[in-house]
Amino acid sequence: MNRPSSSVLTPSGFVGRFFAAVGRQASWVGRVTRLTLVAEHAGGLGLLVWNIGVACVRLRVPKREVLRQLQLIGVGSILIVIVAAGLIGVVTSQQGGYQMQSRIPLYIMGSIVVESVVLEMGPVLTSIVMIGRVGARITAELGTMKVSEQIDALHSVGRDPVEILAAPRVLAMIISMPLLVSLANLVGITTGMISAQYTLGLGRETFLFGAQQVWHNWDIVYSLGKAVVFGAAIPLIAIHMGLRTSGGAEGVGRTTTQAVVFMTLTLLVLDAMFPPLFLN
Repeated sequence: MNRPSSSVLTPSGFVGRFFAAVGRQASWVGRVTRLTLVAEHAGGLGLLVWNIGVACVRLRVPKREVLRQLQLIGVGSILIVIVAAGLIGVVTSQQGGYQMQSRIPLYIMGSIVVESVVLEMGPVLTSIVMIGRVGARITAELGTMKVSEQIDALHSVGRDPVEILAAPRVLAMIISMPLLVSLANLVGITTGMISAQYTLGLGRETFLFGAQQVWHNWDIVYSLGKAVVFGAAIPLIAIHMGLRTSGGAEGVGRTTTQAVVFMTLTLLVLDAMFPPLFLN
C-alpha cells in the first residue's frame, strides 16, 4: 500500500484526535509491516468516518454536490444494475430447475429464486458492480487530485476536502444503494419468474405460491440493511485510498487497483458477518 506524503484530514474533537493518534503511532505498533499497515488504515478510516460525521452534523456538506453525485452514482448506474440483476434471475432459475428436475416439486423454484436474489445475489452483486463503476472512479478521481496537488490547493484557500469531496460521495452512495438493490431484487425476481415459465413450464401463480412458503418480512429489511452497510463501506474505502495516493500517474493506477481489491474483500467479509448476526 502507498504511504501518504502528508495528511489531508484534520482531527476534530476527542474521537478525531484518537483516530489520528492511532494512525500516527502505527510506525511502531508491533514493528511489523503488516500490523503497521492495518493500524494505518484503521486509523485513517476511523478519522475519515469521524470527520464526515462531523461535517454532516454541522450541515457543512454542499447540497448541490450531493445531488450531482446522486446523478452520477445512482441514476448513472440504473442500466447496468438492471442488466446484471436480470441475468442473475435467469441464471438462478435455470440452474435451480436443472438440479430439481424429477426430484422436488417445481413450485419450490419460486422460493429458491426469491430468497437467493433478495438475501444474497441482489445486494452482493449490485455492490460488486458499484465497486467497479463507482468505487474505482472515486479512488482514481481523488488520487489524481492528490498527486496534482489540488487537495493541497483546497487547504490553502481554507476549504475542507472532507466536506467538499468525501461527504457528498458517501451520502450519495448510502442513499443510492438501497434504491438500486430494491430495483435489482425486483428485476431479478421478475426475470427468474419469466425464465421459469418458459424453461420449466412453471406458471406465475405457482412460482409466487412457492415464494410465499418461505418468505419473511425480515428478508427485505435484511437485504436493505446489506445495501446500506455496503453503500457506506465502498465510498469510504475508495476515498481513503484516493487521499493516500502518491507517485504520479503510476501511483494512481496502483492505488486504484489496491482499492478495488480492498473494497471487494471488505464486501465479502461484511457479507459473511450478516447471517450469524441477523439470521440466527
